[in-house]
Amino acid sequence: MIDKTRFIQDCEALRAQSPLVHNITNYVAMNIAANVLLAAGASPLMSFCPEEMDEIVKISSALVINIGCLDMQEIAGMRLAAAAALKYGKPWVLDPVGAGASTLRTETALELVREYHPTIIRGNASEIMCLAGLAIKSRGVDSSASTSDAVEAAKALAKETGAVVSVSGAVDYVTDGERLESVANGSPLMGRVTAMGCSASALTGAFAAVDSDAFSAALNTMVMMGVAGDIAAEGTAGTGTFQLRFLDALTTFDAAAASERIRQA
Repeated sequence: MIDKTRFIQDCEALRAQSPLVHNITNYVAMNIAANVLLAAGASPLMSFCPEEMDEIVKISSALVINIGCLDMQEIAGMRLAAAAALKYGKPWVLDPVGAGASTLRTETALELVREYHPTIIRGNASEIMCLAGLAIKSRGVDSSASTSDAVEAAKALAKETGAVVSVSGAVDYVTDGERLESVANGSPLMGRVTAMGCSASALTGAFAAVDSDAFSAALNTMVMMGVAGDIAAEGTAGTGTFQLRFLDALTTFDAAAASERIRQA
């Protein structure tokens, strides 16, 4: 059962604290992810340069690493940023975009998990199943499996790594290996707008900055994303309008009212 009181408190804390969230993310996602963070009440920072990673992570409230557009310099920055997050005790989120699509992509994600111990891993079903060691055919950054297919893999991955695992799709699942909760809110249009998953990862970092329980932080992120998606879809004309309405829904988000709209599988 989702703790509605904690959800409301976390949403209010985002507005009150405006945590600085450092994102190493892909070029497609930067604009919308930054706008999602701003709309929800957080403060985005986008930095890729390895030479400043330690200083940037030190002043940030949380780190989000998204492997969507890889190059070797960016990978070097990811390693340094993740090491700094551990050094300074900052929560950090890994989005293993496209894990399973290429050897470099898969090995980079696995290295970050193995060596730098993310607080939360958030991805689609195929990505999570790949990190859990299952043979899965990836369709690039799109999932070829449903989230229900990935539940047991997510539990196993959480137990193995100590990270909370958040699987997004038509129904979202969040687990720490023992606890498991679902969020059934959201619109099919979310899957047709680029970087919605990447934005969920960025927002997960913001929630992790204000809630020390990573499970609650990951779960409450997906509730906010899902309910905002529901609101945005009401009367929308298509994907272009939906994206704008989604940002508006976050900007005007009423956590108490949203808590009454929560649906679970």
